[in-house]
Amino acid sequence: MKSLSGDELLRIFARFGFTKFSQRGSHIKLRRQIPGGGRQTLTIPLHREVDKGTLHAILRQAQRYLAEEELAPDFFVE
Repeated sequence: MKSLSGDELLRIFARFGFTKFSQRGSHIKLRRQIPGGGRQTLTIPLHREVDKGTLHAILRQAQRYLAEEELAPDFFVE
């Protein structure tokens, strides 16, 4: 798994239509609207380097909304 910062995660998820919804301390909630009025939410820590365990948790959370094949190039070293 790549080493990623919170800013890099924001850029990755922005490509999939997520935008900043709210912030509390160093954690940002990202949200995107889907057709039919549904909402999808992710929480991202704005750390210089996000811990590997936290990255795995974010990846699992994101896979509820996005295909693993779409996320893999950004999260894993080839």
